[in-house]
Amino acid sequence: MLSNTCKYAIRSVIYLALNAKDGKKIGIKKISEDLDIPTPFLGKILQSLARQKLLSSTKGPHGGFGLGKDPMEISLMNIVEIVDGLDMFENCLIGMRPCKTDTNNQDPCPVHNQFKGIRQQMFKLFNERTIGNLITEIEDTDEYISL
Repeated sequence: MLSNTCKYAIRSVIYLALNAKDGKKIGIKKISEDLDIPTPFLGKILQSLARQKLLSSTKGPHGGFGLGKDPMEISLMNIVEIVDGLDMFENCLIGMRPCKTDTNNQDPCPVHNQFKGIRQQMFKLFNERTIGNLITEIEDTDEYISL
C-alpha cells in the first residue's frame, strides 16, 4: 500500500530517532550505507521531510540530518502524507471513479465495502502510531531489528 519511497522515509526517520539523539546530526552517506538506500534518492526524501520540519538539516562538513521534532510528535501519517499523500485513504483501491467519495450517487466498485473498514483501520493506525512508539518497541526487544 505504501510506495517504496514512503517506506524508505519511515525507515530513515526511525533510524534517525534511534541514532541521532540530543541534536546529533548524521551524514547522508552514513544513513544511505546503513539503510542500503541510494544516496541521491535518499537525499531527495530527507530534504522533503526537512522542508516540512519533520527533520532538521545542516549543511557543511559537520552537517547532516536529525529529527526536527520529538519522535512522539511524528506520526506515521505525517510521513505518509508528505511522501505519498492521502490518496490511499481517499481513492478507490482498484482505481474506479465511483469510489472517489461515499457521497456520490454512483455504485461503488466491487471491493469498496470490504476495503472501507480496512482503510479506516489503516487511517487510525497511521494517525495514532508515532515514531516514538516504534522506537520504544524496537529498543525493548533487546535484539537488533534490521532497518
